[in-house]
Amino acid sequence: VAQVQAWKDEYEATILGQLQEMGASCDFGRTRFTMDPVCATAVRTAFLRLFDEGLIERGRRLVNWDPVTRTALADDEVEMKDVDGRMWYLRYPLEDGSGHVTVATTRPETMLGDTAVAVNPRDPMAAGVRGKRVRLPIVGRVIPIVEDDYVVMPVSRGGDPADAKAQVASGFLKVTPAHDPNDWEIGLRHGLPAVNVMGPDGSISDRHGWTDASAEAKALVGLSREDARKAVVEWFRRNGLLEDEKPWKQTVGHSYRSGARIEPWLSEQWFVKVTDDRLRGAALRAMEPAQFDGKAPAGRGEGEGALRFYPARYARTFQQWHENLRDWCISRQLWWGHRIPVWSREARGEAAKVGASAPVGGAMVPVTSDWSKQGASHRVRRRDDGSLEELLCLPVGSDALVAGIEQQGFVQDPDVLDTWFSSALWPLSTLGWPDPAAFGMQGLLERYNPSAVLSTAREIITLWVSRMTMFNRHFLGGKVPFRHVFIHPVIQDGFGQRMSKSLGNGLDPRDIIHSHGADALRYTLLDMTTDTQDLRVPVEMVDPHGGEPFTPEFTRAPSGHQVAAPVQRSPGDPSKSMVSSYGAASGLAMPSEAQPLARNTSSRFDLGRNLATKLWNATRFVLANAPAPAAAVRRADLDRLDRWILSRVAHATRRADEALAEYRFSDYAAACYDLLWRDFCDWYLEAAKPSAKNDPRRQAVMLAALDAIVRLLHPAMPFVTEALWPALQARRAGGAIEGLSLPASEMLATATWPASDAGSHDAAAESDFDRLQSLVNAIRNIRGERQVPPKRRVRLHVSATAQTLVAGWNGLAEALAGLESVHPAQSPRASGAAAFPFEGAECWIDGLVDQADSGAERARLEKLIADRRRAVQGYQGKLG
Repeated sequence: VAQVQAWKDEYEATILGQLQEMGASCDFGRTRFTMDPVCATAVRTAFLRLFDEGLIERGRRLVNWDPVTRTALADDEVEMKDVDGRMWYLRYPLEDGSGHVTVATTRPETMLGDTAVAVNPRDPMAAGVRGKRVRLPIVGRVIPIVEDDYVVMPVSRGGDPADAKAQVASGFLKVTPAHDPNDWEIGLRHGLPAVNVMGPDGSISDRHGWTDASAEAKALVGLSREDARKAVVEWFRRNGLLEDEKPWKQTVGHSYRSGARIEPWLSEQWFVKVTDDRLRGAALRAMEPAQFDGKAPAGRGEGEGALRFYPARYARTFQQWHENLRDWCISRQLWWGHRIPVWSREARGEAAKVGASAPVGGAMVPVTSDWSKQGASHRVRRRDDGSLEELLCLPVGSDALVAGIEQQGFVQDPDVLDTWFSSALWPLSTLGWPDPAAFGMQGLLERYNPSAVLSTAREIITLWVSRMTMFNRHFLGGKVPFRHVFIHPVIQDGFGQRMSKSLGNGLDPRDIIHSHGADALRYTLLDMTTDTQDLRVPVEMVDPHGGEPFTPEFTRAPSGHQVAAPVQRSPGDPSKSMVSSYGAASGLAMPSEAQPLARNTSSRFDLGRNLATKLWNATRFVLANAPAPAAAVRRADLDRLDRWILSRVAHATRRADEALAEYRFSDYAAACYDLLWRDFCDWYLEAAKPSAKNDPRRQAVMLAALDAIVRLLHPAMPFVTEALWPALQARRAGGAIEGLSLPASEMLATATWPASDAGSHDAAAESDFDRLQSLVNAIRNIRGERQVPPKRRVRLHVSATAQTLVAGWNGLAEALAGLESVHPAQSPRASGAAAFPFEGAECWIDGLVDQADSGAERARLEKLIADRRRAVQGYQGKLG
């Protein structure tokens, strides 16, 4: 325990350090770990209450079993994978000697536990075998043939041709209730026994419920399930009972812990009855009715309809999970965790009397006793074998009671709780529930539960979101734990693989901070956060000694995982290989000096770094060109350019507000980008540059617009914006722009959001400037195509409407497009002029080349023509 605690402490420090370096605004003084006393108290209290309410029970059921870690798993801890397998066709002789039936199976080894053969009642073959029995090969057990609609009929006997299973079905299904969840349900419908033929390690065993093994069957005991499969198939082949076998791709559950194939296994476990309306029904009624697929369940109480998902499609995942829910297996056969607070013994005295009428199968009957009067929940239940078990669930702080009951033969359950049981209580336990005052947390539960939003990944909807909703509503009188659930994207590497330490393809955020900066990391992640839930981020390695980034090669480690291999020598020291930061965790053998000589990074984050640089340089320019801004500026005194940028600020603020309200973070990032880079830097500063130093009002507008941009960008890029804030505020002191509210603040983190009044939106200025931008861009495109030097002034010939537009902006078009003069467009065009369309009229520019350059221009055009002709010939050759 001490070793694992030390491991936890090390990685906790790493995780918290990552959050701090990324600029996460967490209350780090209230960090919690699931084994903290406050969480342990919540777990014990919740378990006792659910136990007392009959919502927790113990019983022998089919569970998802991990034969490697030897523990049960919940349904949502099982990862489904497509694997290549085979379909075997086994002949089972009829007991009366009249022939045989052929069962199709992908798991021949489980036939040792068959307790029936099933056929669809609509199958034409059903009538001929109705009421008959078969003698199970190898074992010798005589088992019935039952009729059940679950069985897939083959296509040749009326099965659905579109059903892949019907293409390979034999029409007869071997029923093994102890080793298949569907067979378990068939067994319940037909009252079949369940024979468990495996041990906890997945080997064939006769010590867990298999009592009728023949001498021939006992020869298989001790074999692994894989070896037993081979032995069973070989036995059927040798005895002429293997009719056929075919390749078959199937979906098989695997353990998220060990990666091993899950074994459906019959064992005694603890379950929360989440199928009860008090839990499942409460979670469904919490959904916002507008997001419910179908008729939303009725309910008007606390928290009804208060839970909304973003993106909305994940509400369907939440709904479907609850509509198809099975009871939750919460016991785990692990050695660290919250131990189940139940003590038991063979029932005695009053408990035995009360339990005389107890039903078989886990249902518990309450007992009134001295222990129950001291706060314990006293129950008795009848086991499957008919014996009576007496159970005590003890409250927190009952150490003296524990000592007393253990002296009387009670033993605590050795299992621990599923970690998601304590996680389900997270919105409660971290705020001190059930007794905040005992932990100095008065008022926190009322203040922070429900919270505004939970941000999580889509695979956690079933594991966590569901359970937090059920438990919060159950223990807090119907309150939801959060009002909104935002499902964020999953980041993959450039090949579409999930990032992991074992693959060595992960990105430690600190590596991106090292190569690009925290602001670039944050902004780029926001920009990538669209409704698309899988984002590919190509991973590169960089040498801290100055080498060029390179893409890692991958090799196979002995474990079978891909790991980043040393692929390049360090320029700083050719004797040292560059290896992934995660190489050590992957199990790859590394040099003795193998501190990470390379960091992982990605060029995807260049976007954020470039934007941070743009903001820094824009701020330097504004501060250098706004030495004496006006103290106060009225809207009526502003020219069209200043009104335009203030209107764009108002537009971007509205756009950001709308995006953030709907958790559309990429739209928020785009709104900030467009305002800073395109509107402010590319157009406004370029247009304002000639006059800014001599115009106090323009200086005030420049500073105010930049102030608003910095506020809008602060959630995405807190470090660079906070660093620029003092200089910006010092220059803006006392300045005010009518219609734009930007109150002064010592820190940007506590400053208000920009607020523009309705008059700030200037539709006319925006419309006219859009037209001017189109004209200038057309001219710039031609200048670029013709490779006109930036300093050369050209002459523009335009329609009367366009000439009025240019004149209305007081020389702005001339400055932005490098124009010498503007003239009416009159035919004929000058020799060498370049024409372009604008607003339905032909315009042109001349003066693109002078006489001295005309030969060079002709040579450039001739080379371009020759290149195009060669391209045409190439295409014609390919087509030919």
